[in-house]
Amino acid sequence: MASTLFRTIQIHPFLLYPTALFSRRNGVLYCTMKSSQTQTATQEKQQPPKVKVPQHALKKTVDKITRDYEAIIGIETHVQLSTLTKAFCSCPYNYGSQPNTSICPICMGLPGALPVLNSKVIEFAVKLGLALNCKLSLNSKFDRKQYFYPDLPKGYQISQFDIPIAIGGCVDLDLPLEFGGGHRKFGITRVDLNRAGVPLLEIVSEPDMRTGIEAAEYAAELQRVVRYLGISNGNMQEGSLRCDVNVSIRPVGQSEFGTKVEIKNLNSFSSINRAIDFEISRQALLHSQGQSDQIVQETRLWEEGAQKTVTMRKKEGLSDYRYFPEPDLPEVILTQEYVDSISNSLPELPEAKRRRYEKMGLSMQDVLFLANDMNVAEYFDATLSSGADIKLAANWIMGDIAAYMKNEKLSINDIKLTPQELAELIASIKSGTISGKIGKEILSELLAKGGTIADPVEIGKMIDKVISENPKQLEQYRSGKTKLQGFFAGQVMKLSKGKANPGLLNKILLEKLNGQS
Repeated sequence: MASTLFRTIQIHPFLLYPTALFSRRNGVLYCTMKSSQTQTATQEKQQPPKVKVPQHALKKTVDKITRDYEAIIGIETHVQLSTLTKAFCSCPYNYGSQPNTSICPICMGLPGALPVLNSKVIEFAVKLGLALNCKLSLNSKFDRKQYFYPDLPKGYQISQFDIPIAIGGCVDLDLPLEFGGGHRKFGITRVDLNRAGVPLLEIVSEPDMRTGIEAAEYAAELQRVVRYLGISNGNMQEGSLRCDVNVSIRPVGQSEFGTKVEIKNLNSFSSINRAIDFEISRQALLHSQGQSDQIVQETRLWEEGAQKTVTMRKKEGLSDYRYFPEPDLPEVILTQEYVDSISNSLPELPEAKRRRYEKMGLSMQDVLFLANDMNVAEYFDATLSSGADIKLAANWIMGDIAAYMKNEKLSINDIKLTPQELAELIASIKSGTISGKIGKEILSELLAKGGTIADPVEIGKMIDKVISENPKQLEQYRSGKTKLQGFFAGQVMKLSKGKANPGLLNKILLEKLNGQS
């Protein structure tokens, strides 16, 4: 296994234990959706004055309680696929489109309208299954999942129940040292084809995780994988990747699972981390105060503003969904030849890329940054293919180029500097043709305006102008101070506003300085 570290999730200040948890002497007070604002206000007036307890003291109290319990965490991840049309009809799907502008009789569940499976959905499901080390089901089927929801006109969802398309995979990752470190392997139970309108893949993990940071890192790796595969943009803000977290706790040493609570409305990896840590604390406090019966199987909502979970609804059981085989769709039958062709077309995945970068001698910080974004990794690889020094290329991309992209709110695909131009700039600095300071000035011009001058005649004219304006430096150079070549190169670069091709400039400059032309 690759001994690599993953991108660190930014942890916000410790806000997981609001004072509401400690506002009563003989119980725990936490918000539910059943209480009206008027009732809550009345209750607050009747309560005795709250004793102010320092936050660090609350944290110590909670930490002491939670040490006696072990959390059991599993995640259901829904990935919206980047297909041109929906799963069972030819209607397009575009995020942010006007309501009811991309619908048809199939979407609306009208009588007699029959679904037709989008083959791209199967292809993407197989890709993801292979990437997650799953065992594929060569024969799978669709099922109807019955429930009522305002945007579900049929009254059921076309999903997969007992024979999903992929089962039994795993995700390997190493946690950052600041969060305890160590290697983890998280199991994948199944990958389901889900939801009748917009195509979704559901990835169900084993209950292998024990902390919020483990769960957040797992979800971040799934996002990287789907983006590398090109099957989804993975944007949590758009709902293209949604995580429903299941959390329960049990006393340390107990083998039996506790009551499971599902948490929804998690729109970032940091919120996954904070919501889980809050819920672990909430359940541990109830256990410690003899109120474990108040932990019920339910769906809770994460409130980002209040930094707490609140009751949303009671959790349905499998029997409530009344699954049965979908009568309007045939079985999905995959051939080994089809699976092999997709397997052979898979790109280099995040873990393999990190491992390769490690073998190049890059630091963990470099590896995490470069491999986190597929486009950044491709830019880095293209720069190396143009002959750039590995460490210098990583430093320039992670430093000045990353700062420019952040300030200008651009992606690496939007900048005008090409990998070839960056490689030539790095080569000029490494050879001493130009200084690092001049290199930074040139980089700024290339990032903003792009393009290089590769016309030898035009570059020659600029060199002649610089030499004619600096006779003293020319005399010193020809007297043996050859390091002044960098001075002349820098002046030409300034004159060309960073656009002179570094390799061609260096060649012509040497010829003119040595009096060969």
